[in-house]
Amino acid sequence: MRTGIYPGSFDPVTMGHWDVILRAEKLVDRLIVAVLHNPAKQGAFSVEERVGFLRELVAPLPNIEVTSFHGLLVDYAKQMEASFIVRGVRAFSDFEYEFQMALMNRKLAPDLETVFLMPKEKYSAVSSRLVREIGGMGGNLSDLVPESLRERIAAKLLQG
Repeated sequence: MRTGIYPGSFDPVTMGHWDVILRAEKLVDRLIVAVLHNPAKQGAFSVEERVGFLRELVAPLPNIEVTSFHGLLVDYAKQMEASFIVRGVRAFSDFEYEFQMALMNRKLAPDLETVFLMPKEKYSAVSSRLVREIGGMGGNLSDLVPESLRERIAAKLLQG
């Protein structure tokens, strides 16, 4: 069974994330979307909210599960019996950072491969940080976050 793990903060989940999930899902028997719990960072959404949003999105897709984790990704990937990590790359600046992370992950876990996927071009400028900024100022989140989550994400971001 080919298991991939797509880790991230997903704070909040964007259309770029969703696009990568749909692309990765075609490549594996089992895809784990793993929300990183980083106590050093205060997110706009709790880990539980992010996991809930993602579970709602992937509900119709039986080979995708959503979890959360803390600690080293390579340790969690081993625990979940993943054979590769999926990373979304929007621009060259993303690739530079992701390339460094992939090399370090390879050093820590030589059997764990990293696969880079690009979202559709229309999502190449979409990031969670920009969504938080736009939503926090009452901007239009259409085409930035999944439609089924848009109102809830916008309301929470407006609350600050």
